[in-house]
Parts: sequence; C-alpha cells; structure tokens
Amino acid sequence: MGTWRRRHSVLYMPGANERALEKAKGLAADALIFDLEDAVAPDAKVAARDRAAAASSSAGYGHRELAIRVNGIGTAWHDDDIRAAAAAGPDAVVVPKVGSAADVHAVEAALEAAGAPARTLIWAMLETPAAVLHAEEIAGASERLTVLVMGTNDLARELQATSQPGRQPLLVGLQLCLLAVRAAGKVLLDGVYNDVADVAGFEAECLQARHLGFDGKTLVHPSQVEPCNRLFAPSEEELAGARRVVEAFEGAERLGRGVVTVDGRMVEGLHVDQARRVLAQADDHGS
Repeated sequence: MGTWRRRHSVLYMPGANERALEKAKGLAADALIFDLEDAVAPDAKVAARDRAAAASSSAGYGHRELAIRVNGIGTAWHDDDIRAAAAAGPDAVVVPKVGSAADVHAVEAALEAAGAPARTLIWAMLETPAAVLHAEEIAGASERLTVLVMGTNDLARELQATSQPGRQPLLVGLQLCLLAVRAAGKVLLDGVYNDVADVAGFEAECLQARHLGFDGKTLVHPSQVEPCNRLFAPSEEELAGARRVVEAFEGAERLGRGVVTVDGRMVEGLHVDQARRVLAQADDHGS
C-alpha cells in the first residue's frame, strides 16, 4: 500500500451511462471513479451498480486505477453497493460524506464481511465541517484507507460560502485537511471544478491545488483531463533541477562527503526525497 502512484487526474464517470463508461477506456485519466451517488438518479441506482461493477472488473481500462463511489452510509443503497463493490474487487471504494473514524471502521468491516480482496482500498470523502475538523482521526483510522478526497461543493454549501475565484472561503478547510492527511502519510485529491466551459478558471484552480500540495484533482468532464495532467506534471525545468540534485547527492555519497550544494543551495536529505518524488512523477505511466 505504500507504493507511490500518480493520481493527477481522477475523473468521475456516471455509473448509469454505459456509453460514457466505454468512452473512458480511451481517456488519459490516471484514475476513474464509477459513480453510483450524485451522478445517478434514484431509479437508475441498481442498473448503475451492475454496470460499475462490470466495468471495474474489466481488463479494458489499461493502467488506470478504477474505483467505485458508493452511496453514502445510511442511504437505502449503501449496503448493497458495498457488497457489489466487494465482489467486483476494484482498486478502491470511494465513500462520500465520511465524518468520523467510526465511519471508516464501519466501511472497512463491511468490505471485509463481503469478502473484498485486500487490494480494494478505501477512499474517504471529506465534504462537511465535521469531516474537516476530524480529518486527522479519519485519515489515521485504517491502513486500508489510502486516499482522501475533498468534496468542495458540499463543503461550500454547508459553510454557506459564496463561489469565487481563488476559493478564499474554503482555504482554511483545504489546508486543515492537507495537514491532517500529510500527518497520516496519505494522499489528498482536490475537489471538482463545475464550470466545464471556464477553461482559464479550471487551470487556475489546478495550479492553486498543486501549489497548496494536493496530489491531484477530481474531474467532472473528459475535457478537463489534459489540462489537469499538464498542470500537475513537473515542468522540464523542475525535472532538470531534480536530476541535478539527485546526481550531486549520490556523487557526494560515493566520495564520502556529507555536504553538497546544487545551484548555490545546500542540499539535504529532504531535498533529495523531494527530487526523487518529482522524477517518479515523470517516470510513472511512461510519461
């Protein structure tokens, strides 16, 4: 579970839309979330569950990480969603509106009781003020929980916040979740950008999320995949700098020297770790 995996672009796909699920096989998203919750009307939930389970068992999606977003704990569909996901064995089960460590424990127990394979991990969504305030205990609740996902639409609604460029009303919550998730050594994905036609606004939010420290962003439309991948990926300048750091540090180690400088800056172990992470992002998926 500790192996790093690129999750720059994570695209929600409506589980009820068979055509969309087929189209997703050709998209360059790092991960796909087959959605049984918000994108599916109540009378289509059962059919969507069957389609999502079949898709997540398919070999047609290549390297992409596949997840199923179940309906929330306490809804009429949750238990059956969990059982179907456990039988299908996707890479992950995404659970909306997780508010406590107890919620994580309940999902984990339900997956195990339904026979989910060990490879099926838990992704928990943080979408409420309570979830933000309990993000540390949620993130540390289980080794099976590896990724946390911001639900910024629901969080903004519950905060009674207005939508604005720069997301000023949400920044405290986003940063609290980043602190909690990093303390637990887990992955955090940013929430969605709803205005598909506003390319400049979407790109600005991708850059903001990357600068804040998010691992990637959840998406609502295939057109958002390319700019998301491009903006979260390290630039050629960053890659060249990372290579210089690693090469200089490894050269100094071979010579038995404990101190090395690169581009006039002293390099320590933490800088080498950061550089190796940047290089890993370029190597992953053959990019």
